[in-house]
Amino acid sequence: MLNSKPFLAIDFGAGTLKLAEFNQNEAGGLVVAQYGIKALGVEGAQEATREATILKALQEALAEKNFGTREINACAPGYHVFSRFIKLPPVDAAKVTQIIRYEAQQNVPFPLEEVVWDYQILGTSASNELEVLLVAIKSEIVEGLFRVAEGAGLRINLVDVSQAALCNAFRYNYGDLEECAMLLDIGAKTSNVLFFDKGKVYSRSITIGANSITQDFANEARLNFDQAEAIKFEKGFVSLGGAYEEPEDPQAAAISKIARQVMTRLHLQINQTIQFYRSQGGSSPQRMFLSGGASIMPYTAQFFAEKLNVQVDYFNPFRNIEIAQGVDLDELSKHAHSFGEVVGLGLRELAHCPVEMNLMPRSSIRRQELSRKKPYFAATIFGLVILLFAIGYAESRMANVYRNATDKIKTEMAPLYQHDKELSKVLVERDSLKKQAENFASQVEYRDYWADVLMTLKKALVQAELKTKESLKNNNVDVDVGAWIEAFSPGLPSGRYAVQGQTYAGLGNFSVGGGAGAPVTNERMMRQITQIGLRIRAVDRDKVAPNVNADLAYAVQEELKNSGLFVDPIKFGDIQKIEQNGTFVFTVSLKLKRPFRL
Repeated sequence: MLNSKPFLAIDFGAGTLKLAEFNQNEAGGLVVAQYGIKALGVEGAQEATREATILKALQEALAEKNFGTREINACAPGYHVFSRFIKLPPVDAAKVTQIIRYEAQQNVPFPLEEVVWDYQILGTSASNELEVLLVAIKSEIVEGLFRVAEGAGLRINLVDVSQAALCNAFRYNYGDLEECAMLLDIGAKTSNVLFFDKGKVYSRSITIGANSITQDFANEARLNFDQAEAIKFEKGFVSLGGAYEEPEDPQAAAISKIARQVMTRLHLQINQTIQFYRSQGGSSPQRMFLSGGASIMPYTAQFFAEKLNVQVDYFNPFRNIEIAQGVDLDELSKHAHSFGEVVGLGLRELAHCPVEMNLMPRSSIRRQELSRKKPYFAATIFGLVILLFAIGYAESRMANVYRNATDKIKTEMAPLYQHDKELSKVLVERDSLKKQAENFASQVEYRDYWADVLMTLKKALVQAELKTKESLKNNNVDVDVGAWIEAFSPGLPSGRYAVQGQTYAGLGNFSVGGGAGAPVTNERMMRQITQIGLRIRAVDRDKVAPNVNADLAYAVQEELKNSGLFVDPIKFGDIQKIEQNGTFVFTVSLKLKRPFRL
């Protein structure tokens, strides 16, 4: 159904606030009437100051332009959103919602009562499995968006997520593409990778964004975040590496190297995503589109074109969108790459979109409904006051009767309360004995567990070496590869531990072989080991074949993931080359599917 009224779309990003007012033309298409964009700075990326910073930026943007509406569609920041693609077996339509709720309970890393979640069935696979996009965000985050909107005099009608909005914007503007295309949206804190392949959609969020470049440069140059951000925009570019001459400006040279390091980490994650997508039956992307704030850094497109060997273009979310007269096209073109989510929000007002999510908390919906009904409440309250005054006298007389009856019941219940206290004490003692028995049983159950873990780690390294060597042989390179575990530490669920100078957050203060961990006490014997940390050293073969070190690390990750003992995702640290002995090292953090009780 067409909407002739203007409406606002606002993307509450991690680094920038973007908004646009849309209308509909006679053909039912989308028209951009006006837009605004505000940088949030370092305060926008910190939870303690984010809400106040967003409100100030939003009020400034609304004051600068005469927007004709206060009804908005909002997009939550990508780094706050949990998303997961899941596949469900063919089931009756009546059972789909029940099964998806069960999957949500298993996949969402928070209790469902603390989040707002929604799902979209995207289609079926070749094996008739249902392909479902599941998204969730903590309720307190969305409530914060409502507080900001209400503080600026706005009313939120819909809360979408970045992946869904980008998907709708891309499909609307590039629906004519036949080959598999990949959209890379590089945001401030996270990057979204989306695949569009013959009607199918797949997405993944990667926790690498443009702020990583700014923060690393700020640390190196000893500048504050805002100063580093300004220099990044003025002088920053992605170094092409190799024999290219460095710029004479030391700041530009430093930023270019840092930018290449961050983009290289992002490329490694993208490569893993492509491999996973292909393993699920998807095609290799033949074309890549860039969007997001960091995508316009010079030589970003050339970097990914060289690394992925595909055609790289910039995503134009206004390709099929009409631009109203009065909008500065030259100025809009500078920011168009960042407005994918905003356009996707605007399309929700046109007609049915491929992906339709709405993360509106029930509490916010109830509050909005209450605001609309306030005038009716005033008249109702006045009538109630008169009615209550009339019945107050009757209730005061009845209260004496109830009071006497209550006193009599309390006297009769006193012996029963005493019996209840004695029974509660016995139950507490029973539960204590039960826990002791369970602890003794678990010690027997887990006596061979560490042996299985160690054998699995050894097998993973051996298989990774064989696969990497076989891959080299296929490329006519016959050299040996080798990888071994240099350090191994299991950890308890609290505290920190260190292995050869590497720190792993979230693991316990426990080590093997007389390390620096604290001794195991009786109290800690009742706790569990849920994670282990590894430091793996391997022979550096990058000079023989490019990317072979990363391939070996990725092969180790795949073997560990397929072992069945560890929870995916498996966390890997950066690869560090040791030039003096021709090796490289990387760290691995593994979460056990079956925690080991101490």
